[in-house]
Amino acid sequence: MLGRHTAAGRRVALTALGTLVLTGATSAATAAPPPVPASTAAQTLGADRPPAAVLRAMERDLKLKPGQAAERLVNEAEAGARAGRLRNALGTHFAGAWVRGATSAELTVATTHAADVSAIEAQGAKAAVVKRPLTELQSVKSKLDATARKVKTRDTPVWYVDVPANRVVVQAIKRSAATAFIEAADLQGKGVGIRVSAVRPRLLADVVGGDAYYIESSARCSVGFSVTKDDQQGFASAGHCGNRGDSTAGYNLADQGTFQASTFPRKDMSWIAVNSDWTTTADVKGAGGQRTQVTGSVQALVGASICRSGSTTGWHCGTISQHDTSVSYAQGTVNGVTETTVCAEPGDSGGPYISGTQAQGVTSGGSGNCTNGGTTFYQPINPILSDFGLVLKTAPTEPGTPAPEDNAVDTWTAGRVYEAGATVTHAGVRYQCLQSHQAQRGWSPVATPALWQRL
Repeated sequence: MLGRHTAAGRRVALTALGTLVLTGATSAATAAPPPVPASTAAQTLGADRPPAAVLRAMERDLKLKPGQAAERLVNEAEAGARAGRLRNALGTHFAGAWVRGATSAELTVATTHAADVSAIEAQGAKAAVVKRPLTELQSVKSKLDATARKVKTRDTPVWYVDVPANRVVVQAIKRSAATAFIEAADLQGKGVGIRVSAVRPRLLADVVGGDAYYIESSARCSVGFSVTKDDQQGFASAGHCGNRGDSTAGYNLADQGTFQASTFPRKDMSWIAVNSDWTTTADVKGAGGQRTQVTGSVQALVGASICRSGSTTGWHCGTISQHDTSVSYAQGTVNGVTETTVCAEPGDSGGPYISGTQAQGVTSGGSGNCTNGGTTFYQPINPILSDFGLVLKTAPTEPGTPAPEDNAVDTWTAGRVYEAGATVTHAGVRYQCLQSHQAQRGWSPVATPALWQRL
């Protein structure tokens, strides 16, 4: 993790910063789902109206030409919806999706069955036929996660699902350590790759996302995203920043709030309730102190652009390397984080990551710095919202179809977090989720074909 910046030394600085299965269809070639217009996806996610500060930072950090940043955000919004439809259509054959290119113009969707290629290409995506479905890769990683609770992982600090390479990778200080970890999980011969690297991630620790806050007058972290729970206002941050009951002060050192819940290790998440002197906003502090408003929490694809705000290093951008990563920090292992090419430094912990205007997660840890470059990991925001029963504060959206009144378990409900593939009922019609997100009142299934597919 990227350890909290310690002001009084109360805590040690952390250093880890065949046949397509479709109803009534037997041929992938004839079962291609209809494409989602780019304008629909971009409008839903706010990618068609990105803040100028986001575009400038993307051009700087991703070395893009004028106009490419805006084009990239639209392409990534469209690619997410397209990949979601193909994920649902391919079912157990699905092996992941990712974007590439300066403007993310190339979407690749992987499948384990060659017969699915025509369906993928019909969606304007590039097809990759691979050996292992995503569910198998996730199962392999879960075995490593379970093994990490029994053995020391100091010399094997990172392991993850590498979707483009269609394998699980163990990153280790030395090859022998990776081999021993793989053998302990009884995964030898199961195609687990090894990456040797001397890098050891560290924790990045040190109401507008990216602002500093202080814990028990001894450590500093960064505000993630504003949230509410019932009538209580607050914000989400990293779990390693503080424990339940710890008090906080704001960037101005005024009394601010109290940690209501904190999970670390296993996950790296917390939320802080603020007092009546503080008003939460949908804002994230961008370049030059300008603010960017968050409009949702739709999860971005591997390869997509992403920007981070923190109280130490400010605003920086990069790309998503992979989801579903496990990191073994000196203080404990954290599972399910996302790795990025964005830099960060101590004190940035807990700060927000966004893709366009969509919240992605809060800074956990990493390696390197913002002078020479580095790697960072973030705790995805949707599990934080789901685990703690929080609602992300977002900028006002166009009013959509209101949430249904009945309380059936599978009825679409604003405020719930839905994972890709989940099914719901809305107005008597069944829908399947295309992209993981927290539902908003203006995002009912009938109004958002970029997020939901009618069954």
